Amino acid sequence: MTGEATPRPEARAPRGFVDRRSATLRTERRILEAVSRVYEAYGFEALETGAFEYADALGKFLPDADRPNEGVFALRDDDEQWLALRYDLTAPLARYAAQNWTSLPKPFRRYAFGPVWRNEKPGPGRFRQFIQCDADTVGSDRPEADAEIIAMAVEGYAAAGLARGAVTIKINARGLLNGLLAANGVDDPGQRLASLRAVDKLDRLGARGVSDLLGAGRLDESGAYTKGAQLPARAIDAVLAFLAAGGGGRRDTLQRIAGVIGGSDEGEAGLEALSRIGGALDSLGVGETEAVFEPSVVRGLEYYTGAVFEAELTLEGGAGAAFGAIGGGGRYDDLVARFTGERTPATGFSFGVSRLAAALAAAGVAETAPRGPVVILTLDPALMSDYFAMAAELRAAGLAAEVYLGASGMRAQMKYADKRLSPAAVIVGGDEIAQGVVTLKDLDLGRDLAAQVSDNRAWREERPGQITVPRAELAAAARRIVEAAS
Repeated sequence: MTGEATPRPEARAPRGFVDRRSATLRTERRILEAVSRVYEAYGFEALETGAFEYADALGKFLPDADRPNEGVFALRDDDEQWLALRYDLTAPLARYAAQNWTSLPKPFRRYAFGPVWRNEKPGPGRFRQFIQCDADTVGSDRPEADAEIIAMAVEGYAAAGLARGAVTIKINARGLLNGLLAANGVDDPGQRLASLRAVDKLDRLGARGVSDLLGAGRLDESGAYTKGAQLPARAIDAVLAFLAAGGGGRRDTLQRIAGVIGGSDEGEAGLEALSRIGGALDSLGVGETEAVFEPSVVRGLEYYTGAVFEAELTLEGGAGAAFGAIGGGGRYDDLVARFTGERTPATGFSFGVSRLAAALAAAGVAETAPRGPVVILTLDPALMSDYFAMAAELRAAGLAAEVYLGASGMRAQMKYADKRLSPAAVIVGGDEIAQGVVTLKDLDLGRDLAAQVSDNRAWREERPGQITVPRAELAAAARRIVEAAS
């Protein structure tokens, strides 16, 4: 009896999850190391929390449902409690700070990096698993703490390899728009939230579209209708004037904002916060184009409580625009209070490492694949112990080396070394062992010289890029080739 063949699964990666090889990993590792050095220079200490948190501790994305799997990836533990993969590094920090507050130095200054997961629709540069690198100060309500975070972000992008000015940090204060609305008689929380959502669409819809959403509503090209915030006409005019106040230097922007804010206490507090942030940025040497005040920045509608900031990548040809914000943060004074019931001021910045690496790759400025190791060809199975001894000797001399462990012949082994981007191949057979010598092939030089050889006979006779040295000189000869290739 003939049974049906077992079906084979299709080899495919889940949507929003990407496989990354050495070039991307090397770029991300370099970014993390560079940014971490900046954070440590400012006195921030490293902290690592687990990939999973209890779902109720995350809070931000979770709906009221039996299975809290919208926005996050969740599962039920054997004690019937829901666990979720962390969607950022800030919620775990809030839990950690609340759990250990009595023993922590205050303010608590920490940085962290690692993967986070979001159960969202993927898109260009937007993945369901990606790397973040955060710095946060918990326990200080000074606007200067926000300024310090912004200055670190500016330095972090520069340390990662971007020219100063290639990234602009846009800054706003949540109290400004709230104060403006209050001064114009808008006190309803629903109207305020709808107004924030309308402002958040300025880049996509322009001032006309925002005006519609602040008023009766907007009908888009597909025929879909979005209900507006129902603001009175004078409030709409005031909000549009507020949004138009951006641009230019920080002091000039503040003066324009002050002219449209009105006299509310919350608006005045927002102005004072931005003024102190601006003064600290001046003292920290952050240029006027590196950090700007931008009234249209909203960010995290129900998450941030004060200053907010967003990093925008500027690349030639507009390549940076396709990826949106590559980092951001702000003040979140209510997050720790979810656990303690006491308001604890906090501010931080999240560095979007994976998105930045993807944007740089799209712009053609990411790192190329790293050079491979010196490859020792295995021409004679009886000499395996000699091959491994050579590899160990090269590694001891600080050179990456590997013994070819496939079953192919010499031609295929040379092709393997080429695919590995190896700078050199070591060719040793019984004759070389008997004579006490080793042959090395400079793969870069050999490739260049081979292009100048007229026929195969000349190539075999001249052996371009190939040298033979005494066995004792293996490491020194290999080092010369590797250094010339780097």
